Amino acid sequence: MRRKPVFLKSVVDNLNELQPLPTPRGDWPYRYEIAEVGGVSGETGEFMEFHMVGDTGSLRNPQFQRQVAQSMAGQIQDGANGKEGPGFLLHLGDVVYDHGEAREYAAQFFGPYEDYPVPVYALAGNHDGGINPLNPVPYNSLDAYMAVFCDSHPHKIPFSGGSQRLSITQPNVYWTLRTPLANFICLYGNTTKFGCIDDLQFDWLLHELRALGPEKVDKALFLCLHHAPYSADTNHGSSRHMIDQLEKAFAVTGVLPHIICSGHVHNYQRYSKHYNDDEVVRYLVSGAGGYADLHKVAAVGDERVHEDARLFEKVELETYCDNRHGFLKMRIERDPKELLLIGEYYTISTDPGKLAIKPKLFERFLFPLRMRETQLLP
Repeated sequence: MRRKPVFLKSVVDNLNELQPLPTPRGDWPYRYEIAEVGGVSGETGEFMEFHMVGDTGSLRNPQFQRQVAQSMAGQIQDGANGKEGPGFLLHLGDVVYDHGEAREYAAQFFGPYEDYPVPVYALAGNHDGGINPLNPVPYNSLDAYMAVFCDSHPHKIPFSGGSQRLSITQPNVYWTLRTPLANFICLYGNTTKFGCIDDLQFDWLLHELRALGPEKVDKALFLCLHHAPYSADTNHGSSRHMIDQLEKAFAVTGVLPHIICSGHVHNYQRYSKHYNDDEVVRYLVSGAGGYADLHKVAAVGDERVHEDARLFEKVELETYCDNRHGFLKMRIERDPKELLLIGEYYTISTDPGKLAIKPKLFERFLFPLRMRETQLLP
């Protein structure tokens, strides 16, 4: 079994296709506050739950995206005090394919998620920022994404196909989601295959790491981006640019997140990376949210990929699932000593005739955020 991420030997990056970023809708430093979520109320809450998945859009075989959405919705129930279970979905990018067009949102997002009963917050993926040169109506990169997820006030969306879901008021295409038990720094890697963060966004990242680093004592710190820094798949592989940018930011600020989450690669992978001070950062890839084609992990000895002994020395691929669509359900608990992060990865059937069957638990893991070892749970 492969234990290390890979780089592709044949790499064609499309850096010439970078698009300008839209104007922020909120004030710097672009923070979105949630006071109540997933059973948490203010600073007194003892737990919170949420979903994480990316790459849910699909132009082909939409049954997979519908089943993922329905499976997540099925984990949320009406309780005496409101909804019980995950309080929101943090989407890891690529909401629609192939070019982020407004006309695709009804079929690829609003329809499948009409019955998902809690808010959907979203990073933008490379496809969300794309521009279709064949579209007869000119538009700018991320126009539709901004209307759906970065609105000035909650509204019904005219291109939603009649959905009752209202727009979200995230302040910018890169932004921080603040909750009582966790902070989520959310980046945007633009439209290229391996991602690109400009100087302005990088400076903002440094600011947020410095500002939120001291809160790691009481809150989990997530760093979320669409392009996976580490991956062992044969379609994208790891992103050298994202690795370099993140490691530079960590070195400059002296702040490491507890966990780094991404999509882009259409499978599930879980990594751990050990740093010199014995702090461990977990990397999760959760990009099997519905796009028809899944990405296979490279077999040991695959001639299309190579490893980097220096960059990958302290990075370990602990498990993966590359043959089924699925999603993450996350829970943060406060115990008397520390915060605990419990993750569950669920998969759905690949048989179109069995898509109504409940999702299957692939693995359940526990990260005590101040400890080095990951514990697998029954």
